[in-house]
Amino acid sequence: MASMTQETQNTEKPEDPIILYIMRAVERGTPVNPRDIALEIADDRAKENSPKDAWRKYLLAVKQQAKHLARAGRISILRHGAPIDPNKMKGLVKLSLPVKEPTEE
Repeated sequence: MASMTQETQNTEKPEDPIILYIMRAVERGTPVNPRDIALEIADDRAKENSPKDAWRKYLLAVKQQAKHLARAGRISILRHGAPIDPNKMKGLVKLSLPVKEPTEE
């Protein structure tokens, strides 16, 4: 009989839906604003009586997952078109597929 820890290690945890939205957005090829991803999520999950600013409740989750993905090297967080440290993410940023940072010579 396998132990409980072996069983949980063998089953793969499904990816967070927010991560899937982010990855789909950046795979389109152009840098995307986290707000646009939050809007897309809100539109997909909207109900008849949903407020127009329902996207706001998803924005923090999008930003947190973007930081996680950037730390793992799956995406880049851009400010003024250049990749930044995910820990210093603030203000207006865009998300993109991984971008190499320019090397200083």
